Amino acid sequence: MTHGEYAAQLFCEGYNCAQAVAVAFCDVTGLDPKTTAKMASPFGGGFGRQREVCGAVSGMCMVYGTLYGYEPPHAENQMAVYSDVQNLCAQFKEVAGSIICRDILKNPPSDPAPTPRTAEYYAQRPCARMVLLACDILDQYIASHPLAENE
Repeated sequence: MTHGEYAAQLFCEGYNCAQAVAVAFCDVTGLDPKTTAKMASPFGGGFGRQREVCGAVSGMCMVYGTLYGYEPPHAENQMAVYSDVQNLCAQFKEVAGSIICRDILKNPPSDPAPTPRTAEYYAQRPCARMVLLACDILDQYIASHPLAENE
């Protein structure tokens, strides 16, 4: 099973979009799935259902940061990370049309109450496809940017 397929499965099991992407990569990040799911929980629905940045994109960036982020803070490290993130987001936007949740979902409600996860919900929402897309983009990046042995 690919990371994208696993993330889509997690989404369909009730995880939000950010959690699905972040947890799907725990085999690569080495992070605990429970802690990762908790850490990613506020990012679903475009930052707590505010319909801002798509949670799948947030999850993708969380995984990227875990694997390639910088420490300590230096301008050259910041520039490299921000450049990579802009490229990852551009790839997502090229396929999805936007990185903004409300654009992707065509202006859904933004109240904090979660939408019930029914068969109709899954049939109408593109979210499972968005987590699959984010994972595929990230898998391509990781394949072309191997991690150093000590990371």
